[in-house]
Amino acid sequence: MLPLTTRWLFSMRPVQRFSLTGCYRYNFSTSLTARATEIPNPPSTHNALNPFQAIRLRDYQEECIQSVLDSLKNGHKRLGISLATGSGKTVIFTQLIDRIKNDSNEASQTLILAHRRELVEQAARHCTSAYPHKTVEIEMGNIRASGTADITIASIQSINSGDRIDKYDPKRFKLVLVDEAHHIVAPGYLRILEHFGLDKKRDESPALVGVSATLSRTDGLRLGAAIDEIVYHKDYVDMIGDKWLSDVVFTTVESTADVSQIKTGNSGDFQTRELSKVVNTKQVNEITVRSWLEKAAGRKSTLVFCVDLSHIDGLTETFRRFGVDARFVTGDTPKVERGKILDAFRRREFPVLINCGVFTEGTDIPNIDCVILARPTRSRNLLVQMIGRGMRLHPDKTDCHIIDMVSSLSIGIVTTPTLFGLDPSELVEKATVNDMQRLKGSREPDDIKISRSINFIRYDSVFDLIADTSGERHIRAISPNSWVQVKTDKWVLCGPGGTYIRLEKGKTPEGKDEFAAWEVRALPKGVSKSRFASPRRLLDASTFTDAVHGCDKYASEKYPHILISRSQRWRTGPPTDGQLEFLNKLREKDNKLTAADITKGKAADMITKVRHGARGRFAALDADRKRREKREISGRDKERTVRVREQVSVGPLSA
Repeated sequence: MLPLTTRWLFSMRPVQRFSLTGCYRYNFSTSLTARATEIPNPPSTHNALNPFQAIRLRDYQEECIQSVLDSLKNGHKRLGISLATGSGKTVIFTQLIDRIKNDSNEASQTLILAHRRELVEQAARHCTSAYPHKTVEIEMGNIRASGTADITIASIQSINSGDRIDKYDPKRFKLVLVDEAHHIVAPGYLRILEHFGLDKKRDESPALVGVSATLSRTDGLRLGAAIDEIVYHKDYVDMIGDKWLSDVVFTTVESTADVSQIKTGNSGDFQTRELSKVVNTKQVNEITVRSWLEKAAGRKSTLVFCVDLSHIDGLTETFRRFGVDARFVTGDTPKVERGKILDAFRRREFPVLINCGVFTEGTDIPNIDCVILARPTRSRNLLVQMIGRGMRLHPDKTDCHIIDMVSSLSIGIVTTPTLFGLDPSELVEKATVNDMQRLKGSREPDDIKISRSINFIRYDSVFDLIADTSGERHIRAISPNSWVQVKTDKWVLCGPGGTYIRLEKGKTPEGKDEFAAWEVRALPKGVSKSRFASPRRLLDASTFTDAVHGCDKYASEKYPHILISRSQRWRTGPPTDGQLEFLNKLREKDNKLTAADITKGKAADMITKVRHGARGRFAALDADRKRREKREISGRDKERTVRVREQVSVGPLSA
């Protein structure tokens, strides 16, 4: 059994062992090397203290390191670096360790902070490879560091546990590095920064460098509480253009999921449980899988982002039902099993890997050539992190296909088009980064399919509502009779003397659609106080077509054909004076209808809508519209605030 300190990464071989007050301290020798970028005659950095290590830096990596060194030389202490996923942030980390000096000979140690096991292990691999002459220790879970190693990589949860932080003497540290630094103002990080004198700018404190692909917050907490200035920023769009990241093509698919009523949590993003209920449905999951089969089935390594465990179950089952070998990883997947699944995915033994939140940060799977965003989000940071999983270069891929399952438009929702300043409801197919930028300039290339959707129709008056015939298109496509839609799920066919058939759509206890029809007979005057007899149920049907055909058969036997048929000549004639008088009550005085404006059949249909509740329906729609507009105004204000927070630029940060 290996000691705890070595069990964290079984591929590393302990070379030296020192006993220090009950702790184990190790140097590691490994076959891994810091990943270098192959570019023609690249600049190289040779470390005199480490003659075995020569790392070829990309031009922007060297530029970034110089910006950090220049800022430190100018007296700044707490710095931020904003670099896209796949840019080699860990390479920059390892270079900074030896290139940042301290005036005090006593201060020579480095602490690297990360919030996930994968990030801790990744940093440890790079450090042991880059600095075989230095002692590298881990502080994570049951693995305890001595506090005196040249380089310590610590998980934020473990170093904050109990008194474990007390063994780290701030005077002996020259540098604190923070991975995924957009978390740096969380309470756990701030406690550590305070221990090292970094809660505010102090001349005697170590240097602090935080690195992130999404160096911004949307929850109202200001990064300026921990970082004084951002010294370098390179966006992923620039890096794609410079060929440092994989080319990307975007396809957006309207998923039909309606997120307009889902509330947001403290983070500013959708509440997970409510979002899952809307997204994790049979219909939406099938649209997701069918979209992949149609647009990306040839891709070899697809990573899918879900909302929660339930969504993972639903989408995995749907992929498998369509004959696709889809596997999943969750936060509860045991480490050994997760490693086996990831290794098989890297070897392309199966095409689809599904997860929720596991691979948004710090995971290096460069063979990913397709990413499905199956979860809507309000967070630009999360969107960029998910997309970033597919942007790493790999010799066997030419680009990464991002399939964004765009839900119904909701104020504040973030989609791939919004990253380019486009409307979130833009639907594009296989659009490149250049295509998206061209679209932003309102030049729509002929080779890009674009469609725009409208969520709801605005009626400015009751008359506009009753004049709209879009609701009748479906029913009149399957029936020759003059059916009128009086509500979203309610249709009326008028018979003689005020008698009519009412068809309604409902739901079974199992949630399936069902249709029922009633006949409502008009009573002679004086027979009853009520104008109509009690409705008589005519039929039940499981499909709309069957219900309409059943009603039409009954009407053909009971009602005059000339009255119910939509093809009768009388319907094309001019309206009666009574019809015009009735309808003009709904219009303004200076905008009255004339006989030339409308036909008799159209007037009859509009009057039917009024008599069956158009005024109440308009009032409800108008109230809903006003509430929606109020939410949109509030949403736009919130969205504007979020967008300001999410902007990253080089320069000082306000506290």
